[in-house]
Order: sequence, then structure tokens, then C-alpha cells
Amino acid sequence: KVAKTALDEGTPLRRVDLSDETKEVLRDLHLLTLKPVLFVANVGEDEVTHPEDNPAVQAVKKYAAEEGAEVICVSAKLESEIAELDDEEAREFLQEVGLEESGLDQLIRASYKLLGLVTFFTAGEIEVRAWTIRQNTKAPQAAGKIHTDIERGFIRAEVTSFKDLDEWGGQAAAKEKGLVRLEGKEYEMKDGDVVYFRFNV
Repeated sequence: KVAKTALDEGTPLRRVDLSDETKEVLRDLHLLTLKPVLFVANVGEDEVTHPEDNPAVQAVKKYAAEEGAEVICVSAKLESEIAELDDEEAREFLQEVGLEESGLDQLIRASYKLLGLVTFFTAGEIEVRAWTIRQNTKAPQAAGKIHTDIERGFIRAEVTSFKDLDEWGGQAAAKEKGLVRLEGKEYEMKDGDVVYFRFNV
């Protein structure tokens, strides 16, 4: 009844405090107004470092707050210029305009957070691969994302954070510093984990 009243009044259901039982009943309806949202405000190049000065951005932020949503401010013109550059040039360009990262990177990170997703990596001599999983996924189920045999025969995971690998210059140095951990079946994967799965088929 609460949900129907809200919909009749034009109120998005994400704004309504619904019981878990009601949410369960409504889930199979796939109602758009129950889905999480993320607002993106396109601002001018000169406003990208201080978008809060723009009255339109303030209005979007106010509306988004009522939805419990995040607002990402980007300059589409700036993003198109960044897309034309190689990685090193893009970093230099971002520093020149006073940004730490591109709007696209901010948008991707916010989208992952909104959807409850994280990324872990597997690395070998030939390739490094990124795998997207849901937050709180345990190590064996993450291994199953690669191959069901790895999940079935899971023994343990050798885990290092990307931050540690980057800081110390690689796996060998991270191991020397004691930053490589052995994790078992109950370990919940973290965003940025670099993993080697031990398994037995």
C-alpha cells in the first residue's frame, strides 16, 4: 500500500522507507524508481575544479541528496580532449588544470560503488587481467569467476594489494616486506586485490 501510494503521487520508490518484505515483493517487478541512481553534471572547463560555484550544480546536488544519490561533475569538452592524449600526456594535462583524475575515472569508480562491485586482478608473465565481482564475494567464488575448476579445487589465495605492489615495485619486494597474505575460503575479496589462487583439481 505504501509503495502504491508513493507511485500514485509520483514519488520514486528509492525515496520511500520500504520494509524488507515489501522490497522482496517488488523486486520481481524491476521498477525503475527502485533502482539506484547517479547524477552527472556537465560543467564548463573553467568550472571543473570548483563546480559548487555553479547554481545549476547546486540544484542537482540538492535534488540528488533527496534521492540519497551521488553527483559527479565532469566537463565533457575536457574529457574529449583527454581522450585524445596518451596516458602520460593525460596525467600532465590533468595536473595543469588542477585535477587528480579524469571525470570518466570518477564516474567509473562511483558506478562500481553504486552497484556494489569491486575488481580483483590476476597477474602472470604473459598478462594481467581484471575481474569484476560483487562486494563481499568470498575467495573461492571469485576464483570461480576465472574457472569453475579453480573454485571447486580451491585451497587458498595468495593476496597482495595493488597499492602495496605499486609502492614496493613488484611481487618479490612485497613478499620480502611480508605484504603477501595467504587467505582461506572465508576471505572476502577487496577492491584492488592481486591474487594467485592455489587449487587442486
